[in-house]
Amino acid sequence: MARKICLLFVLFFSFTVLHALAARIPLVQASQPQASFGENSTEFIWARCGATRYPSLCYRSLAGYSFAVQQSPIQLARFATNLTLARVASLSAHVASLRRTCGTAKSASACPEAGALRDCADSLGDAVDLARRTAGELCGLEAEAAGSAAAVWRVSNAQTWMSAALTNEDTCVDGFEEVAPESRAKADVCRRVWRGLSLDIQFT
Repeated sequence: MARKICLLFVLFFSFTVLHALAARIPLVQASQPQASFGENSTEFIWARCGATRYPSLCYRSLAGYSFAVQQSPIQLARFATNLTLARVASLSAHVASLRRTCGTAKSASACPEAGALRDCADSLGDAVDLARRTAGELCGLEAEAAGSAAAVWRVSNAQTWMSAALTNEDTCVDGFEEVAPESRAKADVCRRVWRGLSLDIQFT
C-alpha cells in the first residue's frame, strides 16, 4: 500500500515539472500568472491535479497555496516538493525520538523494534536529504531557459532524488514487516506514514 501511495507523489511531481519544461516561455517567467490558461489559480491547481492518479488528494494538499502558486507549474512543483520535505522531516524527527526511547530499554526484549527503528531512522534521514536536494534543484530551475540542457539536467536530478526519497520512506515501513503486529511503535510509524500520504482519502 505504501508503494502505491508514494507513486502518487512521484507521478504528480513528474507531471508538473515536465509541463513547465514543455511550455514555450522562458522558465524564469513561469512564476507569473499566465492569462492563456483562462482559469484562476485554484482552477489551475485542480486542472493539474486532474492528471494525477488521485486528484482529490493532490488538490486538497495544494489548494491552500493557490495565491503563491498562481498559474506557475514550477511553483506548483516546488510547493509539492516542500510539502513532502516538511512531512518527511517531521516523521524523521519522530522516529529518531522513538529510537532514543528504545535505546534506554534495559534489555533487547524490552524493545524488539530496535533494529527496525534504527533502519527506519537511517532511511528517513536519507529521504530528508534527498527531498532537500530536490527543493534546491527546483529553486534554480526558474533561471534556466525552457528546454535547455541545463533545465533538462535539473529536472532529471530532481525527479531522481524525489523518487529515491519516497522509496526510502517506503523502505522504512517495509522494515517493520518482521515486527509483531501488536507493537505500538510499528503501528505508530506506519500510521503516520500512511496518514501523511493519504490525508483521509480512501484508496482502492
